[in-house]
Amino acid sequence: MEMQDKIKLALAGLVVVAGIVGFYMIPEGQGLLRALAFAVSILLAAGVVWTSAPGKGLVVYANESLVEARKVVWPTRKEATQVTLMVFVFVTVLALFMWLVDSGLSWLFYDVILGRG
Repeated sequence: MEMQDKIKLALAGLVVVAGIVGFYMIPEGQGLLRALAFAVSILLAAGVVWTSAPGKGLVVYANESLVEARKVVWPTRKEATQVTLMVFVFVTVLALFMWLVDSGLSWLFYDVILGRG
């Protein structure tokens, strides 16, 4: 990363900090002005970051992510229902298996080995 990009990112951080300080320096009775000061500082910081190389890279990444998201083939309602039912069946079978193992081990340790039954 180049020095000017580091300076831009540091400046963006300072702008956000200034927005937070401004938020707390404005009296509580002026809630809208407090929120506006903070929102403006966030927008200014985002603008500064956007002009840096990492910011431009983030924008390119976001655009490419949207393009890839449009390529996703979503399952039909029937497929989604079938998969959901398979998950419920699997969870039920697994819960039954774990209950049987737990009950068997409990019986083995407490009744057979320790004789507390």
